[in-house]
Amino acid sequence: MNNLFEPVRSIIEEEKMIKMILSNKRKKSLEYKKVDIRPLILKGEYMYHFEFIYDKKVTHSNLSKAKTKEKIAELMELSFKQADIFTDDNDITVLASKISKPHIVSRPATMKPQVLNHDDKKNYIIEEYKPCDFLVELGVMKPSGEVIKKHYSKFRQINRYLEIIDDVFPYLPKDRTIKIIDFGCGKAYLTFAIYYYLKKLKNLNVEIIGLDLKKDVIDFCNQVAVKLGYDELKYLVGDIAEYENDYADLVVTLHACDTATDFALINAVKWNTKVILSVPCCQHELFSQIDNDIHEPLLKHGILKDRLTEYLTDGLRGLKLEAHGYSVAMVEFTSLEHTSKNILIRAIKTGDTESSKALKANQEYETLKNFYKVNPTIGLL
Repeated sequence: MNNLFEPVRSIIEEEKMIKMILSNKRKKSLEYKKVDIRPLILKGEYMYHFEFIYDKKVTHSNLSKAKTKEKIAELMELSFKQADIFTDDNDITVLASKISKPHIVSRPATMKPQVLNHDDKKNYIIEEYKPCDFLVELGVMKPSGEVIKKHYSKFRQINRYLEIIDDVFPYLPKDRTIKIIDFGCGKAYLTFAIYYYLKKLKNLNVEIIGLDLKKDVIDFCNQVAVKLGYDELKYLVGDIAEYENDYADLVVTLHACDTATDFALINAVKWNTKVILSVPCCQHELFSQIDNDIHEPLLKHGILKDRLTEYLTDGLRGLKLEAHGYSVAMVEFTSLEHTSKNILIRAIKTGDTESSKALKANQEYETLKNFYKVNPTIGLL
């Protein structure tokens, strides 16, 4: 590694790296689109874990310090123009369109150091090597309890979701049956997980409805529920926008497409739902609406316009929920290694629409909406 990347050399040598991301491909023909690098201790040796991320797969390798320096130099010279490095002391971005003249920017640190010992067992809510009936039935786990290798990311995702459920658990009723609706449940890994957590692990009474438009998927999920004896778990074919109900204690949506998320949130608020957990997807509605002279230099680029409208859509959704008496947080649900849709809207009913916080949120919603000249579906609330 030449002196050009001396900051990277020092970070590796001094074991200060928390994470590195190589991105911005030099050639369109490059098969993988980015590389994530993290330190780990494997069998007592300080090493670096490389994760090569393709469109439809991920490959891994562990390298020593010396090999890591060589590999990063090679990747920066031949494959990528940008390196984002997160360390204990600061964040560093290396922009190297011209390998001989990199631009290096340093900022205050934004990430916390991670536990490095790869040999330590992760404490999951659903443990590995302990058979879990629905995971076995859905093909994520072997009957022995071993997680099938190609489904390990799904196993982690389910456990991450249950951690979020565990966080909101105190806000759910304990003295009566908990009613839950999952809009756009799909194959329903997470719906089964919620039932398992509340019914099997917490020993509470539940009534859960999974709703989706795909009849074959709904039929499959009902068959699995019957086979497992999950008697209080039902799946229905239906449209989120048209679904009618009287109340729900918890409403969840995972990747409900575009305005389907809005209708799920609107229904939840209408039912005075205590807890809402929503991972939005495909926020296209505002793409054709947004109009702002100040941001025109950004909006002329399709990819930037798309990302801006995603954040604007979810920001307006959060404000509208706050205006209806909810405490709202945007939570990381799934890491970027698995899906770019990694923001979960967590909303907990804590107040009323006349509180000062709710009135302020409503004013901010109107200001932001008018600034960008948009009219989102969530405005139907």
